[in-house]
Amino acid sequence: MPVSLAVVAGARPNFMKVAPLLNALSASDVLEPFLIHTGQHFDHNMSGQFFRDLGLPDPDFHLGAGGGTHAQQTAEIIRRIEPVFEERRPRGVIVVGDVNSTVAAALVAAKMGIAVIHAEAGLRSFDRTMPEEINRMVTDSISDVLLVTEESGRENLLREGHAPGRIHMVGNLMIDSLRCHLPKARASSALADLGVAAEKFGLITLHRPANVDDERQLAEIVGALRIISQTVPLLWPVHPRTRARLANIAVPDTIRILDPLGYVEFLALQAASFVVLTDSGGVQEETTVLGVPCLTLRENTERPATIACGTNRLAGTGKASILQAWRDMLAEPKRGGMPPLWDGEARFRCRAVLEKYFSIC
Repeated sequence: MPVSLAVVAGARPNFMKVAPLLNALSASDVLEPFLIHTGQHFDHNMSGQFFRDLGLPDPDFHLGAGGGTHAQQTAEIIRRIEPVFEERRPRGVIVVGDVNSTVAAALVAAKMGIAVIHAEAGLRSFDRTMPEEINRMVTDSISDVLLVTEESGRENLLREGHAPGRIHMVGNLMIDSLRCHLPKARASSALADLGVAAEKFGLITLHRPANVDDERQLAEIVGALRIISQTVPLLWPVHPRTRARLANIAVPDTIRILDPLGYVEFLALQAASFVVLTDSGGVQEETTVLGVPCLTLRENTERPATIACGTNRLAGTGKASILQAWRDMLAEPKRGGMPPLWDGEARFRCRAVLEKYFSIC
């Protein structure tokens, strides 16, 4: 009888990782996955469009647990996912990334005696003011199988005392999605539709609360972006939480505000960008594979491979540090390289690990 596995996703970064994994697991003779969408990102542009772009099937369960504070959202996901686990009794629950859906599903599964599999385990920013860092640490601490994207993740888990036999270096599922959809993105009309097909431009993404919830901090970042945009015009697909914060901040015409984009559209822009300025972990990884210069608007990163191997630079969050990173990038562009196992085959390595794990459990 096939092994039933619940695959849990809720926020936009999860979908890019879940899509290739679900595809590979569905082709297994011994594993039988089903998809739970927690509804953490409930806006159509943040969720529905990504499902279509990535070829994801409709979820078997949609919990509709969006909105609220971190505590409220996590609690609501816990409340709504427990009956699903009771009904379906999966032998394993696969969680990805570091969002509230990740830690909520992992907690319920662990308390019910269901094996927890964490994809993208071991990443650490060493900054506990980040909610994502707490989610990562808690999830890893109760996981039975730890699927790792880069060497730093393996080292962090070993240092924290995790058994080596639970740690599996599999590569990066997000890069599986990128490599699969990049030809479609390059062939799309996204650049022409936005009128930038013949232009040099930069791309901005900002969503982390530390950057966008404090108006003074956001104004500091926009001050640096304003100067950069005098050299290279910038496109900014604006996350809903960020748009509300920009109401009292003057954004120049050289920074073009866009509605949120679908996955393929955004990938097309990334691939054609002169530079990407971001606070997103996933975008740091994608730009590394694309060979596009990336300035990360944070003081730290949980993805050091993007700096050691890739095209990423930490730019900080102050106007002066961002502009210094910009000048450094112009003076000495990073050529970058590919982190090990970021080859578009991570889903198959994940499947092999899980088939072996459940064959001996």
